[in-house]
Amino acid sequence: MEGKETSRLEAFSDGVIAIAITLLALEIKVPGEQPEGKSLWIALFDQWPTYLALVTTFVMILIMWINHHRMFSHIHRIDTVLMLLNGGILLGITILPFTTELVGEYLLKPDGQKQVAAIVYNGVFIFTAIFFNLAWRYASQKDRLLNPQADRDAVRGLTRQYMFGIPGYFITLLIALVNFPLSLVLTIFIAIFFAFPNKLFSGARVTGETGP
Repeated sequence: MEGKETSRLEAFSDGVIAIAITLLALEIKVPGEQPEGKSLWIALFDQWPTYLALVTTFVMILIMWINHHRMFSHIHRIDTVLMLLNGGILLGITILPFTTELVGEYLLKPDGQKQVAAIVYNGVFIFTAIFFNLAWRYASQKDRLLNPQADRDAVRGLTRQYMFGIPGYFITLLIALVNFPLSLVLTIFIAIFFAFPNKLFSGARVTGETGP
């Protein structure tokens, strides 16, 4: 696979991510017919754990897609190792609809069950962050697979930005064991952090750009 264009890998990845983000909508269930005297609004509101989990996961997958695009904007060829590492990223993303359903179901359950859901949900984010780091480190080490004309500030900034992912998600996992809803909100803030232009972390001045 040495020297092969990245377009097929990116197209395949985009398709997998698009399917994963679409499957999230299936987690929203239409309430059954309500007994007389009970409002449909109340039945819809009762599903708020599912809504919170869905919005959190949607934002996370969206930002993962943006960062996947950013990463491959600096990579101009692929090999088998990078394809396998990219597969690890996609595996984490495809599991997220399941973990989202798990959160919606167990967010308000007793602590023992809720903590298991928290570990699984945040554990998948840690898993995905590990493979993002491995893929980028492999591609960028000694410019192994990078475009010779890649912006050096953007490359350096992306490396530094990715360093925050694993510890950030690990912290949200620990918080989830105490306050699961709060951890979901903090997870969204982590997503916002990764939405920032990676040049902000290179030490170079960013002049009006929104991405690499």
